[in-house]
Amino acid sequence: MHPAPPTRPPVRWRGAGRSRSFARMPARRRTAPSLRALPAVEAVLAEAVLGAALGAYARPLVVDAVRAEIAAARTAVAAGEADAPPAAELAVRAARRVAEEQRPQLRRVLNATGVVLHTNLGRAPLAPAARAAIDAVTRGYCSLEFDLATGRRGQRGAGVERRLAQLAGAEAAVVVNNGAAAILLVLSAIASGRVVIVSRGELVEIGGSFRVPDILAKSGAELVEVGTTNRTHLRDYERALDRHRDAGAVLRVHPSNFRIEGFTARPDAAGLAALARKRRVPLIEDLGSGALVPLGPLGVAHEPTAAESLRAGVDVVTFSGDKLLGGAQAGFVAGCRTLVERARRDPLARALRPDKLVLAALEATLPLYADPARARAAVPALAMLALGVAELGPRAERLAAALVAALPGLDVRIVDADGEVGGGALPLERLRGRAVAVRHPGLAAAELDRRARGAEPAVVGTVRAGAYRIDPRTLLPGEDDELVAALAQAWAAGPR
Repeated sequence: MHPAPPTRPPVRWRGAGRSRSFARMPARRRTAPSLRALPAVEAVLAEAVLGAALGAYARPLVVDAVRAEIAAARTAVAAGEADAPPAAELAVRAARRVAEEQRPQLRRVLNATGVVLHTNLGRAPLAPAARAAIDAVTRGYCSLEFDLATGRRGQRGAGVERRLAQLAGAEAAVVVNNGAAAILLVLSAIASGRVVIVSRGELVEIGGSFRVPDILAKSGAELVEVGTTNRTHLRDYERALDRHRDAGAVLRVHPSNFRIEGFTARPDAAGLAALARKRRVPLIEDLGSGALVPLGPLGVAHEPTAAESLRAGVDVVTFSGDKLLGGAQAGFVAGCRTLVERARRDPLARALRPDKLVLAALEATLPLYADPARARAAVPALAMLALGVAELGPRAERLAAALVAALPGLDVRIVDADGEVGGGALPLERLRGRAVAVRHPGLAAAELDRRARGAEPAVVGTVRAGAYRIDPRTLLPGEDDELVAALAQAWAAGPR
């Protein structure tokens, strides 16, 4: 016979004058009654309030939201912070959660900040013609790389590049996906493995940690600094070219997002171009914001245009498409055909090319510049820059009256406002106008701002001097009424 398995000794329990023994039993986990009262997932899903959510979203997403709400309730009950909520309440919470989680991160925004080229809000708004062009090419297939005349493979972006070359007075042009990509591509194609000479006062850093020295290093070029922070002379470039007779390029960088004033010096483009041509070294100019027409008629400071730089003798210019040009995000390379074609053939060019939506928007925007006066009226960013107190004052008054009519308790006042160009362009320029300053009897300015950002459509304004401020400069035609309706709904709601 097999020996009996060993048994654990009985445990003696003593208390109240009695004693008894019992075999040791496995511990049983006890659940608080309130936790046991939490409904099961299926019980919550059966609630009618989740019917709309199950119709709008995939079932696994709704189930995940229900489980998350049950878990949150379990934590609160276990901590003694709340009683177990009924299934109906959990269903309401889950419906709210799944709707918020599935809300797109990229959403339409009404820009009430007064910053025209607001980097965080997508920079330049598109012209109606550009929006229509995007809609047209997204309905199905398009002739992205197909020549409809010959029936053969075509060149991506050919229409944009042809129009841009005409407008800039360039021999050729290449379009890529942003301004930083444009200068990276040019340096890689023209100066990789060689020296590039740059003034110390032009080694800029812009938003998103884009730094000229880093772009140079990534391109494979070697940076040689000349001059000082505030003063660089033509002779500084001459000495550098004497020391580096095999230099790949001279790079001139427009200080888009800052200004150095006072005791300063900088060679003009024509003088630097003459020196570079004499030494047989390409001169590249990064114009940054990329104006295509003079801005003086808009009442703002002058920005060098691509055509002006090329006429001064610059070999290649680079600039952005979604700043002062007022188009979609893109980067342009324009100038000498030989150098532009080298950029086009560089292996980086394919990695940096834009998609069909960008090309459609640009091909619809650029023809507007054939008539500069038409461009200033039809390109929204340029039209916003031209607005002054005469236009913005009455508009602000109408907004204020509409807000008071929608929410009678508001304290609304018209105040002077300084708009900004934004996007790293014209950093010292102040755009004089009028804005609406709002105070709510029951909500602080920060709470007004929070609720405005959660409205549909979202509204982004500013908070200054304890008031929520709405600058009409950056509201597109037809958006004033939308803004009033969105804010009235967001600000009239109860506590959130």
